[in-house]
Formats: sequence, C-alpha cells, structure tokens
Amino acid sequence: MKRLLVLTVFTLFCTAMAGELQAQQSENIWKTLGKITFKKQYDELLGFKVDVPVFSQEIIAMEGKIVTVKGYIIPVEGYKSHKEFVFSAYPYNMCFFCGGAGPETVMEVYAKEAIKYTAEPVTIKGKLELNSTDVNRLIYTLNDVVLVTGVK
Repeated sequence: MKRLLVLTVFTLFCTAMAGELQAQQSENIWKTLGKITFKKQYDELLGFKVDVPVFSQEIIAMEGKIVTVKGYIIPVEGYKSHKEFVFSAYPYNMCFFCGGAGPETVMEVYAKEAIKYTAEPVTIKGKLELNSTDVNRLIYTLNDVVLVTGVK
C-alpha cells in the first residue's frame, strides 16, 4: 500500500514537472529563434540585395522537430477561425508587421484544425521548418499545428 502511494505521488510530481518544463520551453523558444544573424545576398529575381537569415546551430538542431510555442495569432483574413495564420512572439500592435520587432519574432502556421482568433496569448505545437531561400515567405514555419492552450 505504501509503495502504491509513493508511486502515485511520484507520478503526479513527474506529470506536474513535465507540464512546467513544457511551459518554460514554449516561452523560451522565441529567445532561441532570435539567435540568428543576417547576411546580404543578391537576389536575381528581385534584382537587388536582400537580408538572408543565418541560423545558429541551436536553431538548425530544432528543424523538423515538434516544438511548443506561446504567442499571439496575427490573422491574415479577418478575425475568425483559421488554419493558416501568422504567429507572433508579440501582440498585434507590437509584432513584426506593425511594430518594431524583427522577422525572427513571427512564423507561418498551418494548423490541422481551425484555431479561433483571440487577442490573448495561446500555446500551439507543431513541426518547425526553417526558410533561408524564399524571400516571399517567413523564415520560420510551423506545420501540423495543434492548439495546446487557448480558445477552442
């Protein structure tokens, strides 16, 4: 009986710690994604030099991995439910498009199911992809996204 009680308490502790670790990782991922530099490179199609991201080894190691990210939905078409949207480390008024943040603070999102718009932060999870070649796309993409916490 004692052993069962100890095992139950240990399991609950481990579950709580895993949840806390996931919350910390989802908030710290933006710091990791910010570890990039840029180099100027001539783009034949555009006819001028563009900033091309140079990803740190830490970011490269995350490519193709499932990551959990906390941030804000930036809708591309009205304020409704979307399967495709931009996700930002900052609220709408401070994001890359409206404020002074950099391109490393936003990502394209492709969700499995529509996620309802909210101005409050939400946590999502998906597969991270990096982009350093297509200037018409964001440098980060999250695919097969599911909502972890937020409005359903």
